[in-house]
Amino acid sequence: MITVKQTDIYDPADRLNFEECTLCPRDCHADRLSGGGGYCGTDAGLNISAICLHKGEEPSISGTNGICNIFFAGCNLQCIFCQNHQISHNGLESRNGLSDLNPVLDRIEEILSQGASSIGFVSPSHVVPQVKAIINGLKTRGLRPITVYNTNSYEKVETIRSLSGLIDVYLPDFKYVTPGIASALSDAVDYPAVALRALKEMYYQKGSVLRRDDNGIAENGMVIRHLVLPGHAEESKNVLRTVAEELSPGVHLSLMSQYHPVGRVKNHPVLNRSLYKEEYDSVVATMEELGFRNGWVQEMDSQLNYRPDFSRNQPFEQDLNHNEFIY
Repeated sequence: MITVKQTDIYDPADRLNFEECTLCPRDCHADRLSGGGGYCGTDAGLNISAICLHKGEEPSISGTNGICNIFFAGCNLQCIFCQNHQISHNGLESRNGLSDLNPVLDRIEEILSQGASSIGFVSPSHVVPQVKAIINGLKTRGLRPITVYNTNSYEKVETIRSLSGLIDVYLPDFKYVTPGIASALSDAVDYPAVALRALKEMYYQKGSVLRRDDNGIAENGMVIRHLVLPGHAEESKNVLRTVAEELSPGVHLSLMSQYHPVGRVKNHPVLNRSLYKEEYDSVVATMEELGFRNGWVQEMDSQLNYRPDFSRNQPFEQDLNHNEFIY
């Protein structure tokens, strides 16, 4: 049972929602005040797995000094290929004892003091009240870092609307446009339609312009991420076509080649291998044909450098000084 002291950090409306949770499109109606039991498996605590400095994001997100990333436990998608599977797969121990707000704020403040100017909320779709509590807690300390919402995009439009004015930069994935693929790989047959609606709301709030400071760090806007999967180049091309047609080819795009097969897909007939160069190159060619003009691509050896280990204090130690994104 979550204590009253812990839930006092949330707005009254959010506390009420925890009693019968409908935060995300799963609409579980789980009582998270009594321990959860919904799809994400999380309760009304902060559910934080790690807070760390990360320098492996896009240049405009992490820059030279890195971003303070806050990784939440559990997820409202269960992608079979997830690179953060140690903390995202529901039911795994993954919280590291970070359950009270003040120690969390202390840790964030410590990382910001090292030169980071942004904080990133990673996989936050099921913990939006927690995101708001952290932002508001930092404000009480006089801290107003750039806020980055790093989401899988399986979000309700009203949830994204509730973040207007709190989130500076949206960093959403757009994984699939084919329901059957979304169902097979992420257990969400409605992902294409749900994600597109969420992306349109983010785009409505931010538009195509990515405003940056004098050091090139994104201060306001959105960057859409897409990970190209082995054997799914045509799906990736369809994702890009959808973005170009439904939003704009002027939006900032991060096209990633960093896929690495994790244990859960070792016997999968397609996902049990790394991405072929010709697959990625064909998607890049489509991106150029569609007129995308802002964003980043990756080197093919990027998959060697993005393998987090959340059993360590610094899960991304191997890429502290490594960034494979190319403008």
